Amino acid sequence: METLNSRWVGTVASIWIQLSVGASYVFGVYSPVLKSSQGYDQSTLDSVAVFKDIGSNFGLLSGFLYSAVVFSSSSSSSSSSSWVKRKIGGPWIVITAGAIQCFVGYFFMWLAVTGIIPRPPVPVMCLFMFLGAHSQTFFNTANVVTAVQNFPDYSGTIVGIIKGFLGLSGAILIQVYQTIFVDKPGSFILMLALLPSIIPLLLMFFIRTSSLPSPSKSFISNEKENLNGFSVIALLLAFYVMILIISQNVVTYGMHTRIITFTILLIGILSPSVIAVRAHLTDTKNKFSSIDDPLLINEENQESVLTENDDEKREIVLLEEKVPHLNLWQAMQTVNFWLLFSAMACGLGSGMATVNNISQIGGSLGYTSVETRTLVSLWSIWNFLGRFGAGYISDYFLHLKGWARPIFMAVTLASMGLGHLVIASGLPGALYAGSTLMGIFYGSQWSLFPTISSEIFGVTHLGTIFNTVALASPIGSYILSVKLVGFMYDKESSSDINGHVNCVGNHCFMLSFIIMAGVCVLGCGLALILFFRTRRFYEDVIYKRVKH
Repeated sequence: METLNSRWVGTVASIWIQLSVGASYVFGVYSPVLKSSQGYDQSTLDSVAVFKDIGSNFGLLSGFLYSAVVFSSSSSSSSSSSWVKRKIGGPWIVITAGAIQCFVGYFFMWLAVTGIIPRPPVPVMCLFMFLGAHSQTFFNTANVVTAVQNFPDYSGTIVGIIKGFLGLSGAILIQVYQTIFVDKPGSFILMLALLPSIIPLLLMFFIRTSSLPSPSKSFISNEKENLNGFSVIALLLAFYVMILIISQNVVTYGMHTRIITFTILLIGILSPSVIAVRAHLTDTKNKFSSIDDPLLINEENQESVLTENDDEKREIVLLEEKVPHLNLWQAMQTVNFWLLFSAMACGLGSGMATVNNISQIGGSLGYTSVETRTLVSLWSIWNFLGRFGAGYISDYFLHLKGWARPIFMAVTLASMGLGHLVIASGLPGALYAGSTLMGIFYGSQWSLFPTISSEIFGVTHLGTIFNTVALASPIGSYILSVKLVGFMYDKESSSDINGHVNCVGNHCFMLSFIIMAGVCVLGCGLALILFFRTRRFYEDVIYKRVKH
């Protein structure tokens, strides 16, 4: 029973949940049947898609629910009473709320597509889409916040793992579609209503904060080794899925081949459970064989060792007191919050503008539909590598040198600017190279800013704070995608003899991407300001804490 309550088993449960809930990333699979069954034109379908983007990025409610408390009256005597704060939130209630939304949103969408219910008005369909996509923020909040609480010394690595598997989920779900539901997008919608609802409900009881003590100097911890094991599995899965995506665009798989490749994929998905059991057994063994146990120390050294332990514990307490525990309102009153938010608006906004227009960019540069489809599929792989890599690398240098994590945000934003310039060049193969750079460094933002939020604002209200920062993504995307890229494309376009508006050539997007490169440089500058403002805090508090 203790094994089932382990933080390692909880991490595997979080990984499996993340792999199942990326329905918002596979809109392109079922959007044609949604369009045809409801009689939508492209503009109406795009309106429905907007609510998908809003829902998948609006995570404030899940954050508030995770840290929700109620005040109840308790009477200590007949003449006096006091108010007691009682926590009612947590991962289980958040996951339950997400599962309900997921089922309602996609199930009613399936009913509409199959004609079981009358065709709903467009605003009602937008509501269904919003609910289905909004559920993703609930699962993500529960898994990320709990993981950071369980692994505070390697928060970057664990956030990279959790967010990375969410980035992979779109590619995984597409493999499910091509194996089981090929040419049946309506049935695929029903699966999106059931699978991401049932799996989190079955696994949510394993998602809990660790009951084991934090390891001290004398407590032999294998945290890094086992987290590296999860990382290796994630990289192997990403590589395997990438091979599948590329090969499926070259040759046509038969049914038996699809079943075999999908079975191998399932084995890979299940493999983290082996690491979880081994890691928990090691933690338990070390807990009871710690050399800090007074029974294992001879009488001559016992007093000095206990004194040393007391000094260490006292220093850890002093360090913990320096870590802020701000709520959302308190965080929003700081300059650091708005520096982080503005930098993310530059990075996430320009990244979303790129992926939203990548098909049109490919068309204007003469890429075939197969090539652009491959680019879209591979984006999830680059996104995963960025999410995982930024968390791992920033943790490595934090533990090695005490480097403040915002410096990596500045580096990745500058690299995104380079990716924009590569795409703007319009050279042969530039879209492949540029989209690779953009996918990796765009994904890195999604693991960096939740980790930075947990360190400079604390983990008590992390769910609300990092989900508020995440709102920078749709805000930046709207400004850069609609007001910049879309406007410039229409300005450079011309109508053909059939009245269709299109644009061919490098000039269609060149100026837009040069401007977005400048936006990323601005974001890099904001991140550097945040780095200099927090550098001393990282050196004096965060670095010393992880060393203990």
